Amino acid sequence: MRTAKTRFLARPALAALALSIAAPAFAQEQAAPAAEAQDAPKEIVVTGQRAAQRAANLEKRDADNTVETLHANDVGKLPDQNVAEAIKRLPGLSVANDQGEGRYVIIRGIDPNLINVTLNGQTLPAPEPAGRQVKLDDLPSGMIQSVTVSKSLLASQDANAVGGEVNIRTKTGFDSRTPFFFDARGAIGRYDMNHKAPWELDATLGGHTDTLGAVVSVNYSRRPIETENYQGSAAWNTAGTPDGNGLRDYNLTRTRLGVVGNFDWRPSDGVKLYLRTSYSKFQDHETRDQNRLAITTSTPGALKATGTILVRRREEDDNTKSATLGGEFDLGGGKLEASGGWTRAVKIDPIRSEFTFGTSKGLAFVSFDNSTDPYTLAPSGTSAGLFGDPSQFKLTKFNYETRQASEDLWQGRVDYTLPISVGEDSAIKVGFKYLDRRKKNNQDKRNYKSGATAWTMTNVAYAADPSFYDGQFHFGDRIDYAAALAYTNANPGVLAIDNVGTLADSLSSDYDVREKITAGYAMATLRFGALTLIPGVRVEHTDDDIRAKIVQSGSTLADGYNSHGENGYTDFFPGLNAKFEMAHNLFLRGALTTAIGRPNYADLAPYITVDSGAAPTAIALGNPDLKPYRAVNYDASIEYYPTPDSLFVAGFFHKDIDNPIYKSGSLVTNGVYGGVTYASALVTKPINVDSETLSGVEFNLQTQFTFLPGPLSGFGVSANFTHVWGHANGIGNRGDLPLAFQSKNVGNVQLFYEKYGIAARLAFNYRSSYLDTLNLPAASGDQFTDGNGQLDLHVSYQVMPEVTVFGDAVNLTNAPWRRYIGSKPFLVEREQYGALLRGGVQLHF
Repeated sequence: MRTAKTRFLARPALAALALSIAAPAFAQEQAAPAAEAQDAPKEIVVTGQRAAQRAANLEKRDADNTVETLHANDVGKLPDQNVAEAIKRLPGLSVANDQGEGRYVIIRGIDPNLINVTLNGQTLPAPEPAGRQVKLDDLPSGMIQSVTVSKSLLASQDANAVGGEVNIRTKTGFDSRTPFFFDARGAIGRYDMNHKAPWELDATLGGHTDTLGAVVSVNYSRRPIETENYQGSAAWNTAGTPDGNGLRDYNLTRTRLGVVGNFDWRPSDGVKLYLRTSYSKFQDHETRDQNRLAITTSTPGALKATGTILVRRREEDDNTKSATLGGEFDLGGGKLEASGGWTRAVKIDPIRSEFTFGTSKGLAFVSFDNSTDPYTLAPSGTSAGLFGDPSQFKLTKFNYETRQASEDLWQGRVDYTLPISVGEDSAIKVGFKYLDRRKKNNQDKRNYKSGATAWTMTNVAYAADPSFYDGQFHFGDRIDYAAALAYTNANPGVLAIDNVGTLADSLSSDYDVREKITAGYAMATLRFGALTLIPGVRVEHTDDDIRAKIVQSGSTLADGYNSHGENGYTDFFPGLNAKFEMAHNLFLRGALTTAIGRPNYADLAPYITVDSGAAPTAIALGNPDLKPYRAVNYDASIEYYPTPDSLFVAGFFHKDIDNPIYKSGSLVTNGVYGGVTYASALVTKPINVDSETLSGVEFNLQTQFTFLPGPLSGFGVSANFTHVWGHANGIGNRGDLPLAFQSKNVGNVQLFYEKYGIAARLAFNYRSSYLDTLNLPAASGDQFTDGNGQLDLHVSYQVMPEVTVFGDAVNLTNAPWRRYIGSKPFLVEREQYGALLRGGVQLHF
């Protein structure tokens, strides 16, 4: 049934833009390094990085809304392998990791699904089927010219940004002062854990004439990664004993390719035309070996368990293509900007397959020791050699899965800015945007159980390096996936198709979502001496059309979409932003804005997904009745820029959010999902709670000690810290709830030295623990991702103006990723990555 709703959010929305041209005084100050170079001709002065830092400071200072910026040379200061890792250094920003690398950006702890990500001003799609969060690890850091993070919104920006907006800009020919430029960089390294060598290459070629500009940039990296994962328990009993454990060893090769082609034509001062194109490709080829124990008898002093050995092969192939055509035109005394583009993101899993071999139930005696970190649960006594005896393990399950998800975006916008004779340099701006999104997911999975012919693991087992977690645990025999697959092809009698499970897994995850958003806005930029006011209002109408497949009696693998839903709603987003220059380079800012957070496409579909390999079985459900988030945002800050190299900022923010969405999980006995009865299953489902509020303070300082004499003047410090507090409510008798994905503390500290051609940075990034899965009804079952701090080092030397050599050390302290249930001692999962050392050379002509 279709519903039409109109809501007015009587809460101002947005703040102002701001990429204004440098003030003359600032420009003169920026020329200082050149003068210093003349005074000391023997000294090699690092100007590129300081110039980038000054440009970022200037952009933040002159912005009319609250922004954080990062420029290309800033990215090169630290060993950041993708865009997500690069921007986690900015105030209030952190990332969610995958295999030790940053993947999704998080602003002020807000769920990454609630952040709008754009590339050259156009909304980016999300290749993964689960949500709206954009995978920034698909984008190599070498692709970007700058990143601007808007923490408060303008009416000209999409309202679908409760957390804020990240705009990534790639380099154009006119970004260079010289008519021709060529940059190249190469690096090779060594992983501490697997002793393998990652490497990467990138090159950018471009230039411009008076009317034409062009840039082509290519980046490629290959990383053979190993990750050691300790699987704890999500079902600790009252005696403090887990229900089992698992040792997981991930070995994968991860490659990235990024290509940018940007072209500009400026036939006159009043006409600028451009074409922006990009292609990024991300591939993972992974093998995961696992030994697992599941406790069947937990009598103190007599623990018995079932042993399992598994191997999973997974391949992932993501790519994103984009093309945007646009222009700027002087028209009717104002400026008309128009652009339109197409973007397509595709995620293909050509294989996701797992063999499972297990012992008879309760075969092994095990011992438990909670004094180690992680805890020790291992076969003991006569069972001590269990994982080295493949004859004890028989095939229990096998599955083979393929998946393809895609998201297509067609979008266009028109903006017109007209100067007005109110105050000084004031203007009004109006615009229109249309976005048509198509998101699809198709998953096919065949599940098998043991067949008429018993099959032990003996003929497909092999022994690998037994050390695990620095020798703390013994990793037993592993399964040769290729040999096991060949054996099943030659001996089909060892398998029997699980028709019920195959049907449920193949149909329940398929969906097709069509979303159309029509938006218009009007805003004014009013400047009265030291005061700037930017009122504005935006209106967005959303139409959703959702299709899914329901698994029921009589369903077949050939079924098409048989579940449909439609929804439509209109929202108004008023807002006001203000900036006041109290004194030279001392500013006060304030903003009152509104935003929306649309539910994830997949969450809206009535789907069911089943992970029968988990213990207990993990089942995820969709919820077509989800409402969008609706937020009112308050921002205030004071900013001081004493020199081009320095800034001191203190800020406060507050958000009132209605209808926040939480992932709720509970243990269900004998539940029926997709026509299948599960004796025990951990069932998760997205739900709306009533509301949540969050408040926070931010501090940011950056300075170089140029007042010190001689070599000491090269030292400096950059530090930022964000502290957040708040709660949600509206679920049964739970009362106030922790905020989902919300770390209370996020911070960065960098100590740096830049002088005489030497550049060195020691950087520490920290994020405190946060709630990732809400349990009903008891808080003791809530699951958290633990706090994480990572230490990195970058050192470079400018041999000559065109050549710089550098070295990096990543994750020097082997910081783990860790999850727990209820409180920290009750471990759910712990993962470690080791350190990475690498070196390379950078060329600039």
